[in-house]
Amino acid sequence: MEINGATVLVTGGNRGLGKAFVEEFLDRGAKKVYAAARDPRTVTDPRATAIELDVTDHASIERAAAQAGDVTLLVNNAAVDRLTTSLVDGDREDIKLEFDTNLFGVLDVTRALVPVIAANGGGHVLNVASVLSWLPWGAYGATKAALWSVTNHLRNELRPRDIGVTGLYVAYIDTDMSAHVTQPKHDPRAVARAAVDGIAAGADEVLVDEFTRNVRAALNVDPTKLLR
Repeated sequence: MEINGATVLVTGGNRGLGKAFVEEFLDRGAKKVYAAARDPRTVTDPRATAIELDVTDHASIERAAAQAGDVTLLVNNAAVDRLTTSLVDGDREDIKLEFDTNLFGVLDVTRALVPVIAANGGGHVLNVASVLSWLPWGAYGATKAALWSVTNHLRNELRPRDIGVTGLYVAYIDTDMSAHVTQPKHDPRAVARAAVDGIAAGADEVLVDEFTRNVRAALNVDPTKLLR
C-alpha cells in the first residue's frame, strides 16, 4: 500500500494513538487524512479534515462514509476500556459498550467503507488490536480477541477486492486510556510509525514490542500459565 497520495480515515483521530496516526500519515505524504471523532471540534491538527463519527451509531457511520467518498485507507482505532475485569460480576452495560465500540464499531465502519475503498481502486484496512487479544483479561481483552478473529477473516474476504488488512498488536501505549497504568508505556507516535511501516510493507500483523511478540509466539501455552 502506497502511503504517499493516499486518502486516509482514522477513527478516534482526535487524541492519543489516533492523533499520532493522523500526524504520521500527513508527514508521510498522504493526500488527505480524515480525523474522525464524535466531536470534530476536538481535532486540533489544522492539516487534517475533521469529520463527525460515532462508531456505535449507524446513522453517524453512514453519514461519514458518504462524506469520505475518496478514502483508500481505513484505520479502525477508536476504542473504549471500562476496566471491566470480571465478565461475571462486571456491569453488563459497560461490557456491552466495550463490544459495541471495540468489535461491532470496527465491523460496522469497515462494512460501510469497504465499498468506498473498492470503488477507489482498492486500498487497505488497519485494525488496532492489542497484546490482550491473546491474554484472558476482562471485557477489553475479550473484545480484542474477537477483533483478532475478525481481522483474520476480513483479510481473506477482502483480498479479492484488492484491499489488504493489517492487525496492530501492542502492549501499553502512553494515552489517556492507559493513564492508570504505572508500567512502561510506548510513545504513540512510535507505535503509529511502526503500524504505517507495516501497512506500506503489506504486513498481515504488526507486533510492536518484544512482550507482544513473546505472547504471540506462546499461544500453545495454557492460558492461565500465559497470564501469570
